[in-house]
Order: sequence, then structure tokens, then C-alpha cells
Amino acid sequence: MRKVYKSVCLGAFITISGNGLWAQDDAGEKISPFSFSASYTGDIVSNFTGGIKKGISYLGLVNVEGRFDTGSAGLWKGGEFFANIGNTHGGEPSTNLVGDFQGVSNIEAGNRSFLYELWYKQNLGKFDIAVGLQDLNINFAVNEDGNLFTNSSFGIHSSIADNITCPIFPLTALGINVQWKVSDKFIWKTAVFDGTPDDFSCNPYNLNWTLSANQGFLAVTEFQLAESLIKGKAGCYKLGLYYHQHNDTINVEQQNGGFYFVGDQQLTEKLSIFSQIGLSPKNKNKNNHYYSLGFNYKGLFNQRSDDRFGVALAHAGIHDNNVGSETTIELAYQFSINKNIYIKPDIQYIINPAGTDIKLDNALVGFVRFGVKL
Repeated sequence: MRKVYKSVCLGAFITISGNGLWAQDDAGEKISPFSFSASYTGDIVSNFTGGIKKGISYLGLVNVEGRFDTGSAGLWKGGEFFANIGNTHGGEPSTNLVGDFQGVSNIEAGNRSFLYELWYKQNLGKFDIAVGLQDLNINFAVNEDGNLFTNSSFGIHSSIADNITCPIFPLTALGINVQWKVSDKFIWKTAVFDGTPDDFSCNPYNLNWTLSANQGFLAVTEFQLAESLIKGKAGCYKLGLYYHQHNDTINVEQQNGGFYFVGDQQLTEKLSIFSQIGLSPKNKNKNNHYYSLGFNYKGLFNQRSDDRFGVALAHAGIHDNNVGSETTIELAYQFSINKNIYIKPDIQYIINPAGTDIKLDNALVGFVRFGVKL
């Protein structure tokens, strides 16, 4: 067993500076190798009926990101350091109000501050290799049209997030990720992560990690085809497989796995549809299957061409519990104030909330989400 103290790496990343770390563009202007951004996402959530109890909750997420480009610094080409620090605060509507399984808000994580990502990526022609603290869902099982929706399952399948210990928001883990751009339309991705990330109870800021053979590994591979089924329209289809191996609390090796599918297809200039499918062995997983289907419509009104409207359904097939499966229907409309600010009213109807051990009435949940990016 060995301790890896990531605070040392973070400090080294932040303090990389000095004269000479500047490149010039074709016009002779200096280009800074550093770039920074920050964002804030807030949810006002109300459970109108059903679930655990009626009530209103507020929760928020702060993200601060920093990048250092080695090419712009005049060092070597194709290198990038990246750090992302997060803070979540406020209520926990799924835990305290709704009692759902899939998670009505994809930013619900309690009150904590943490290092979210810290990695180095190197481009080698058709290959990109990233090493460090990474979020699985940034590069794998990404559903482009599903990002309009607030329910967590439209980001990462519940059949992955619930069945295995995987590095996703808010708790990420060490990993190495390789992407091969075989052609303009075909990409092959594969990654290996720490199989048992140290949780916040013993690693409250995600700065220190313990690596050992008992923690095992998570291996993921994904084949991505950017090929539309409709001529002249955009489309992307992804098929992924994963295998998880670790030792449990009584030091017995556990093995698990499954596969997933993600599809995004543009139908018209304004209308797109998407779907997700996740399958895993029923004898090892409570949530052994998952599927979703939805659509996005951009520019519903002529004067608001950047607004997005969508309806989607997510079904988590659950067995071996006292409640049964859960289905969520979500309707969202995102008002784009400008390129950096949006407001999104959102309604979710949760059929058979399955996040507790007791049978709950169907829940109707209303949201107002807003986002600001600097």
C-alpha cells in the first residue's frame, strides 16, 4: 500500500509560471499558456406531491477550472495540464424530499469542497493520452442531447452509477485514458481507473488517495461512430463495455461488468432525438437494466433561436427490492439569456420512487435551474 498525496501535484500545477512561458501567434501577439474559468449552477427544487414529503430545497455547485498549455508556453506541443475544483452546498432533494433512485438533480452531493479533476493530457497525432484524477462520464457514456436534462440518469446510466464503484461526480479517481482517432468518423477510447476510490469519509477533499491491489480496477472501452442514419444530418452512436474487479470488506474478490449504448440523431435542423441503454448481469446487480428516450428542439420560438426545449423518459429496471422499478419523465425548457447565462424551468414526474426501502407515492417535482459561466 502506498499513499499518493495529490496536494503536492496540485501545488506544482498552480505554481508553474515565470517569464518566457509565452508563445506568439502568426501576428506576433503573445499567447498566454494559462486560461481560467468559473461557473455556478443553482437549483430551486420543490416536491409538490408524493415521495417522502412535500417541501422546497435549494442546492448549488461552484466549479473553478484552470488550464496550462505547454505549446503556448513555448515548451512542447500537444501537452495540457488541467485542474478543476468544486464546491457543492445546500439541500439534498432526492434524499430528503423525493426518495427517488436515479437522482432528480445531477448536482446533488451534500455540503463539501473537493478537488474534482487534476490531469495531464498529451496529444500524439491520432492519440490522446490523459493521466490523473478524471471523471469517467466526461469521456465515456456521454449523451450530447441528454445534457439538457437535470435528472442524473441522463448523464451517466443508473445501471453503471449504482452497480459499481466508479469515478463520477463528485468523487473521481486516478486513471489513464487513451483515445485513438482511427478516422474522422470513428474513435476508440479505453481507460483504466482505480477500482475503489477513497470516499469522502476518509478523504474529505479528494486530495489524498490510497492505492493497493485490494482496490482492484475499473476497465472501460468505448467505440464511437460519428455517422448519421439520415443523409445531411448529424449523428453519433457509442457502444461501451466495462469490467470492475475489487476485493470486498471480507477480502473476497468481486467481479462485475456490463455494457451500454448511447445514440444521438439529428432529424431536422432544429429537432434531435437520443437514447441510452444499459445492461448488466441480473444475478450481481439490483439495477440490471436501464433505458431512456428523449428529444430536443432548438429555437421553438422564432425570436429565441438559442433556447432549447425537450422531453425525455428514463427507466431504471430494479429487482430484488421491496419497491420495484422506477421511471422518470422530464420536461425542460432552457432560456438562453446570453452565451454565459441561462435559466431552465424543469418538471419531473417520478413513477414509483425507488430510493428507499418503503413504497412511496408517485412524485411531481418542479425545478428552476440557473447557470452562470465566467
